[in-house]
Amino acid sequence: MKKSVLVGLFASLLLSVSAQAADKLKMGVVVKIGGIPWFNAMEAGIKSEGAKRGIDAWMVGPTAADPALQVRAIEDLIAQKVDIIGVVPNDARVLEPVLKRAQEAGIKVIVHESPGQKYADWDFELVDASQHGVNHMKALAACMKEQGKYAVYVGSLTVPLHITWSDSAINYQKQHYPNMQLVGDKFGVGESLDDSVRTTNDLMAKYPDLKGVLAFGSQGPIGAGRAVLNRGKSNDICVIGPFSPGQGASLVNRGAIKGGYIWNPMLAGEVFVRIADMMHKGEKITDGMTIEGMGKVQVDAQQHTILGNATESLDKQNLPKLVKMGL
Repeated sequence: MKKSVLVGLFASLLLSVSAQAADKLKMGVVVKIGGIPWFNAMEAGIKSEGAKRGIDAWMVGPTAADPALQVRAIEDLIAQKVDIIGVVPNDARVLEPVLKRAQEAGIKVIVHESPGQKYADWDFELVDASQHGVNHMKALAACMKEQGKYAVYVGSLTVPLHITWSDSAINYQKQHYPNMQLVGDKFGVGESLDDSVRTTNDLMAKYPDLKGVLAFGSQGPIGAGRAVLNRGKSNDICVIGPFSPGQGASLVNRGAIKGGYIWNPMLAGEVFVRIADMMHKGEKITDGMTIEGMGKVQVDAQQHTILGNATESLDKQNLPKLVKMGL
């Protein structure tokens, strides 16, 4: 074969590879905080689904649950000219200006755990937010025998999803369990292990007859459970809430956490990428359709919300399965 022909073939191959690289969808997902089991699992889902679909997808995990760090990470993704940005917001309002800039730059925005987020193309939830709160209140009430004082933790007072969960839980309690009493207001400590431990200790001191803690936020149930265990109150105080199975399994086995419900964060990572792929291909997302991992979804086009129905029970029987999955 002549040298000129070989050179021509090599040049064509390079052009083809370059074209494929240019066409490859680029997606960065900014989460609340890096280095904790929940978001480690989400990162695994993002990477595995991205590899399966030929999408360059990665996660950005800030060093602290600080909205300003999320803003900085999103600004960096805008500068990189990614195609799609995914976010699990710490503060929905703080992120509005930077998400607006992303959309103005032609970047699609997908959020998770932030219903009603402004300047997002879609928010997806693996379970209806209000029902998730009700499910946890039912579990707390059963454990407390429908009477006594309880406290509520959220990850932050500026996380819309946690506020929805907690408000629906509290409202359900007021309607169905009149002999239960909420102490104080919602405590925004659920994303900090130390703050959750400290707050639980303070509450046990202030309310010796405290009977329950409903804790939302990845570290809320863990911190509350540790505090209860250290005070020898596992038989007296019911700690209920969503947590990473691997982190909380020993506390459940020792009775310091009584249970809760989560969606699989690895699955959430996969869904981020699946929805991004659908958007990139121009596929319509419609009410009643089936999205892998979410089942048959409810779609509110006006609110740009996709609701699935996929939760896991955090009880002694189901936890080993979830821990084996690396959660």
